[in-house]
Amino acid sequence: MECVARNATRGTVVADRVVVADSILTRLRGLLGTHALPPRHGLLLRPCRQVHSFFMRYALDLVFLDSDGRVLRSFSDFAPNRVSPLVRGAAAVLELPAGALADIEVDAGDQLSIEPRG
Repeated sequence: MECVARNATRGTVVADRVVVADSILTRLRGLLGTHALPPRHGLLLRPCRQVHSFFMRYALDLVFLDSDGRVLRSFSDFAPNRVSPLVRGAAAVLELPAGALADIEVDAGDQLSIEPRG
C-alpha cells in the first residue's frame, strides 16, 4: 500500500509515495537491491528503532518517529555501510532520498501523519 507522509505541524508533504514495510520480510528487505530512491518517495519501516545501510548503493535521509508519529530525531545523508544510533522511543523510521530533508523542514517534535494515498 502506498501512502503520503505529511508534516501536520507545518502543513507540508514530506513524501507523496511512501511504501510501508511492516512485516518481518518487508523490513528485512527494505531498500536492499535498489539503485536509488526517487524524489518524494519513501519507505516507512515499522516497528523500527535502528537501521543499517550495509549493501546499500546510496545515502538516505532518516526520520525516526515515535508511536504517535512525532519526530524524535533525523539524520541527513546517512551513508552506505553504516549502522544508525538506536533511537529510544522510536516506533518507526521513514527513509527518504538523501537531500530530501534539505528541501523540506522536519524538526524534532514535529507531528507526521502517514495517510493512505488517494
